[in-house]
Amino acid sequence: MSYQETYRRSREQPEAFWAEAAEAIDWETRWDRVLDDSRPPFYRWFAGARLNTCWNALDRHVEAGNGARIALIWDSPVTGSIERFSYRELRDRVARFAGVLAGLGVRQGDRVLIYLPMVPEAAVAMLACARIGAVHSVVFGGFAAHELATRIDDARPRVILSASCGIETSRIIPYKPLLDAAIAEARSKPLACVILQRPMCRAELVAGRDHDWQEMEAAAHPVDCVSVAATDPLYILYTSGTTGIPKGVVRDNGGHAVALAWSMRNIYGIAPDEVFWTASDIGWVVGHSYIVYGPLIHGCTSVMYEGKPVGTPDAGAFWRVIDEHDVRVFFTAPTAFRAIKREDPDGKLIRARDLSRFRALFLAGERADPPTVAWAEEQLRVPVIDHWWQTETGWPIGANCLGIEQLPVKHGSCTRAVPGWDVRVLESEPVGEAQEMKPGEIGALAIKLPLPPGALPTLWQADERFVESYLSAYPGYYQTADAGFIDADGYIHVMTRTDDIINVAAHRLSTGEIEEVVAAHPDVAECAVMGVADPLKGQVPLGLVVLKAGVERPVGAIEDEVVALVRDRIGPVASFKTALIVERLPKTRSGKILRGTMRSIADGADYRMPATIDDPAILGEIGEALGRAGYPQKN
Repeated sequence: MSYQETYRRSREQPEAFWAEAAEAIDWETRWDRVLDDSRPPFYRWFAGARLNTCWNALDRHVEAGNGARIALIWDSPVTGSIERFSYRELRDRVARFAGVLAGLGVRQGDRVLIYLPMVPEAAVAMLACARIGAVHSVVFGGFAAHELATRIDDARPRVILSASCGIETSRIIPYKPLLDAAIAEARSKPLACVILQRPMCRAELVAGRDHDWQEMEAAAHPVDCVSVAATDPLYILYTSGTTGIPKGVVRDNGGHAVALAWSMRNIYGIAPDEVFWTASDIGWVVGHSYIVYGPLIHGCTSVMYEGKPVGTPDAGAFWRVIDEHDVRVFFTAPTAFRAIKREDPDGKLIRARDLSRFRALFLAGERADPPTVAWAEEQLRVPVIDHWWQTETGWPIGANCLGIEQLPVKHGSCTRAVPGWDVRVLESEPVGEAQEMKPGEIGALAIKLPLPPGALPTLWQADERFVESYLSAYPGYYQTADAGFIDADGYIHVMTRTDDIINVAAHRLSTGEIEEVVAAHPDVAECAVMGVADPLKGQVPLGLVVLKAGVERPVGAIEDEVVALVRDRIGPVASFKTALIVERLPKTRSGKILRGTMRSIADGADYRMPATIDDPAILGEIGEALGRAGYPQKN
């Protein structure tokens, strides 16, 4: 069936479409209704059905005779370790650790907070929670104590699972002091903590509260999967909130399993016995969906990587993993490729590896700028697919669905809406009811309700906040907070966040469009453009630029060329007059560039240190560079 026919059917017959997709999942009890729309905007999928997500990810593959198939490969260049776990081995470890949780009093519906690095135990912990119907909430390992405390208070976990340390390239980060400080600050106290002792840094355990992971697992008895309702929560994943209070995105069991199983085959085009690798972290939605649940539900081998795209040991790290583990489809963030491109612009390290069986690269997490996509296409000679989704959606909204029909690629576009998603472009600042924009016109990207299976049904214990945050701006639609346009061919172009559409003397401009031009300069590795305050024009764009490794031309000349390039391709209306060369850009640990924080620094405004920042020292470097350029600095 073609993409067009598949998409049309998902729109015209959504219940029949998703009922058919649900046949890929094992159900203990089938549903009363595919879509329960009795209480809009709180829609529920597969109401009345019962299942277990862990069973679908592990046990059923063992029962089907595939227990010897490799389920998980842990590749850790920071420790020099590679371990492989078959489906049977992983099932047995998960069942035993589920016994640990049950022994600590964790019951169905209880919350378990997971604060771990990228180690196999992280996947074991998530699946063990799913096995007994507990709700897990993963917090990125090494998160600041205060931010961790806010999540403890919101989720109120019965048990916290953590480790003695994480490793960032060659730097050891002790987790236990951060965890102890967070528990001390939090109003809600866990009854117990289970700590994984890593050999490079052992932690002091608190008597009566803390338990040694290895000892507990060795002594535990395995437990079976429990039946949960399809509409019961599987996990809570916190994302930033505008009030400073994190939003707990809820994912259900039934719709989540169906959507992820469908996406593995139809979007990523991967077969159950092939190797799929997502270079992300379990602290992010990408890690939940496409390191742990999606690949395992589909019966793939999933790679869990504890390392970086560069520096562990070099810019050839990704190609080693793909070569050694026979990865067929790979998914990572555009910023990782920009880092690789900067260190190895000619792709010499790529050609040093055998990638003959590798067939597709997917990019997401932030906008994939066309120069980076073009470079990846040239070097890898496989489809390079930019696709668009969010923590809230749980799986892709827009993509080139390789498992259905490979459509022509347009650089700067995530291709077309994935079946199940009804994407519209609405007026950004409507007066009255929002009107749809014409093809090619930039506006607010919104999704017509109901959202498909796998998307968030609400926020954790915050139905009103769910409506206020996502459904109030455009009644009947989910507000993505992304801006862009849909062209005459139906291709979606996600340009920027809605708050990054800048007004320059009444002209609305996309900073993403300007970034495309800046990134096209041959010496530029990566860049960030943001609107900063201007007394005359309201806002003007400012560009911060990182050069490719080995560029030795005068900095001033390159800055002038970048400004001229924008003037030539976009025009004087952009008022782009400042491009600053910097050593590096501030990013979250998932690789997203902190444009809003840099804008606040440039404006001399107050800002909070982002909890997810990879290296806080870089903000000082950015402030110094902006100060030298004449931007006001906060004392």
